Amino acid sequence: MEIITVTKDNLEQEHICCAISNNNDCQVSAKKSWLAERFSDGLVFKKGNVRGKCFIEYIPAEKAWSPIKADGYMYIDCLWVSGKFKGQGNSNLLLEECIKDSKEKGKQGLVVLSSKKKMPFLSDPKYLRHKGFELADTAAPFYELLYLPFGKVSDKPRFKDSVKSPRIEGQGFVLYYTYQCPFTAKYVPLIETVANEKSIPFKTVRFETAEQAQNAPAPFTSYSLFFNGEFVTHEILSGKKFEKIIAEKGL
Repeated sequence: MEIITVTKDNLEQEHICCAISNNNDCQVSAKKSWLAERFSDGLVFKKGNVRGKCFIEYIPAEKAWSPIKADGYMYIDCLWVSGKFKGQGNSNLLLEECIKDSKEKGKQGLVVLSSKKKMPFLSDPKYLRHKGFELADTAAPFYELLYLPFGKVSDKPRFKDSVKSPRIEGQGFVLYYTYQCPFTAKYVPLIETVANEKSIPFKTVRFETAEQAQNAPAPFTSYSLFFNGEFVTHEILSGKKFEKIIAEKGL
């Protein structure tokens, strides 16, 4: 498969948003705007020359929208190969492209957010460990920070202390999110509408800069939902799934 590097010059022509095919979709426009603003920070988006989920996105860890300490590393935002593109070595191909590029840029290694077991929207720990990634740090309730050193390193990447046990102040639902994941542009307003219709306290906080995201209260900055200060989920919710959570909370 041919690998295409998306840049400001070809961003509008390339299919970049997972399974979303309509360029007029709010998810596509949000994601492309987010990408366009990150290229100057060293963000790289590589994809197969196909329409579908076959891409890797990474950025120097100092500029990552993640509450970590990993100076000198490259942070993988997302590696996603799915559907008919699985089982053909495409994940390996994309990861090898990232490794080659990162080594050429003098990085110490790669770092990526994962979990104890495979979970939606997080990188697959089984695959990453198979490719040589090691555990660098953990955060409650299930997060793992994995890294792939290119040689002997003095310091392992780590989570900021502030996200080791995710918690916030305040009552009701509070949702922190970014447009790094395009699905948030569609699904955040949906659950906000559900909360408003049920007169349930609900607040959204969208991170608009790397600095804001690096000071997030939870490791997964694309989407983290809290209720009465306690972390609830990182999974991007449909209206029905949110209604189930509301019921579980007795509201």
